[in-house]
Amino acid sequence: MGGSAGGTPFGGDLLLVDTSVADPARVYNFWLGGKDHFEADRMAAAAGISAFPGTVQSVRADRAFLARTVRYLAEAGIRQFIDIGPGLPSMDNTHEVAQAVAIDSRVVYVDNDPVVLAHAQALLTSTAVGATGYLNADLRDPERILRDAMPLLDFSQPVAVLLVGILHFIQDDEGPYQIVDALMGALPAGSYLAVSHLASDLYPEQIAAFARAVGEHLGLAITPRDLGAVSRFFSRLELVEPGVVQAPAWRPRTELESRAPAALWGGVARKPGRFPVG
Repeated sequence: MGGSAGGTPFGGDLLLVDTSVADPARVYNFWLGGKDHFEADRMAAAAGISAFPGTVQSVRADRAFLARTVRYLAEAGIRQFIDIGPGLPSMDNTHEVAQAVAIDSRVVYVDNDPVVLAHAQALLTSTAVGATGYLNADLRDPERILRDAMPLLDFSQPVAVLLVGILHFIQDDEGPYQIVDALMGALPAGSYLAVSHLASDLYPEQIAAFARAVGEHLGLAITPRDLGAVSRFFSRLELVEPGVVQAPAWRPRTELESRAPAALWGGVARKPGRFPVG
């Protein structure tokens, strides 16, 4: 990726993919109505839908939340984005939304999934004056993410960090709040954080069953969190109105969009301090 002719991969080699094992990005792609999935992924997706019938609506509401937050941030003057855990390319990818507002926007996608890397390198292209890069890294290593993103981003200027639908894969003993603090602590005033997170206190019985069922298929632990726990990710930041809310209620474009049955909390916040943006 990167520039207008493809993308810039930062670090890591492409790995062989075992299609007999469910993959989070491919399962998510199935729920979004995509075509990049295999039988193991479809089984995991079906288990999730069986546990929580609102899964597809929730996932699509999450994607819509991403598009709205990126558009909001670009209109607020942000020109640099780090999208961690972006999943497989779909509609309204971060660089497409941002560059539709500001053609010179620069986006670094970060994921540790070789499936996502392969698709990103093949499909994600930027505008001629903007830039799009891909970093093969894990959210659990924020220092590496920041270090390896430096060739594309200017950390003397504000950056938006997007953690959409990923923090529930970080367990409490892995320090999710410390990870977020490390990312935001390294960025200048005027930077932003956007988070959506699986909710333990919306549809609680169904979401608990969903986390168990999908987690077993993926071989991963999924940790839904309640409103208070999700709000803690923004504790050192200034929340943008309407605060941390059910994701479809965050600045919806239509009344229909606001009523999507999403089991997700979402919010956007700004790092305080005076800093010229734009």
